[in-house]
Amino acid sequence: MARSGIICAGNWIVDLIHEVQHWPNESDLVRIDAQTRGIGGGPANVIGALARLDTGLALWPMGALGDDAFAAFVLETCHTLGLPTGELTRKPDTATAHTHVMSVPGQSRTFFYHGGANDLLSAADFAPGTFAKTDARVFYLGYLTLLPTLDRIDADGHTEAATILARAQAAGLVTCVDLVSTERPDFEAIVTAAAPFIDYLIVNEVEAARAAGLDHHDLPRLGQALLTKGIGKAAVLHSAETVHWAGVDGTALSRSVPPLPPSEIASHLGAGDAFCAGLLYALHEGWDAEAALDLATRVARASLKGVTAHSAIPPLSQLS
Repeated sequence: MARSGIICAGNWIVDLIHEVQHWPNESDLVRIDAQTRGIGGGPANVIGALARLDTGLALWPMGALGDDAFAAFVLETCHTLGLPTGELTRKPDTATAHTHVMSVPGQSRTFFYHGGANDLLSAADFAPGTFAKTDARVFYLGYLTLLPTLDRIDADGHTEAATILARAQAAGLVTCVDLVSTERPDFEAIVTAAAPFIDYLIVNEVEAARAAGLDHHDLPRLGQALLTKGIGKAAVLHSAETVHWAGVDGTALSRSVPPLPPSEIASHLGAGDAFCAGLLYALHEGWDAEAALDLATRVARASLKGVTAHSAIPPLSQLS
C-alpha cells in the first residue's frame, strides 16, 4: 500500500498571545489590548494549518506534553481539529511548554518561552517501531535547535534528532526539518549533525545564515551552502520578501512574495510555519518546486490575517 499522510513532531507549545500598542522601554508599563490563547510550536502550527486546509490527508501529532491544564488545552484543540493524540506522550511532574507572545499589530512579535516537557523529548519517545504504526509519507520535525535533548551533540558528533530522522527514513518516510531563530553557539553543529538524514530543510533567512555559519542573507548563496552539509533533496528558504528553492538536482528557483497591506495583517505569528505547511502538502503530492513555492507562499499570506498561527487559513479549495 502506498504511504499517505503527514506526521508533525517536535515542539508542542501553548501560546499566550498579548496584543500591545507598542514595545515598552525597560521598567515602563504598556497596556495589553487583547489576549488570545492557542497552540503553537512548529508541529502544532504546521498540523493546524494542514487541518485548516482540509485536504483529506491523514495527520499525526507526535511530541511531549506535561501534566497540567495547558496539556488539556492542547489535547482539546487537537480533538477539535480532528487529530489523534495517542502519540503525544505525557511527562509527569512537568509543565507543558508555553510562550508569552508580545505582538504589536502590523509589526513583529517577541517570545518569552518555557520549554517544559519539550526539553525532555528524546529518541526514546520515537522507538524503532514508531513509524510502523502509521502509513505516513512525510515526517516533519521542528524546531531543531529548540529541543535540548534531541539537539545534544555526543562525543561522536551525533544527536538524538539524527537518530529519529534516520529511523523515519529507514521506514520509507520523506524527512523535513524546520529550525527556530535562536542564538546558540552550537546552532550550525546541530544542523550539520542531522543534515545527512534531512531530505528537505525549511528555514527563514536568519536560521539559514546561522545554520550555514555565514553572516549574510543572500538566499541563493545560503541555499547552496546548506546543501554542502548533506541535505538529501533541497533547502527551501523564505523571508518576508523572497522564497528560494535550492535543489540537490541543480534546481535554483527564487520568487518574490507579494506584500499584504498592513491593514490586513493581524499578526506575523506562525507565518513561517504556515509556509512550511503548504510546502509539506506540495511535497506529499509530488508537486514541482515552482508549484510548491507558490502554494507555500499563499498559505503563509493567508495566515497573516489571523491572530493565531492558522485561524485565518481557509480550505485549500478557497485559498486565494
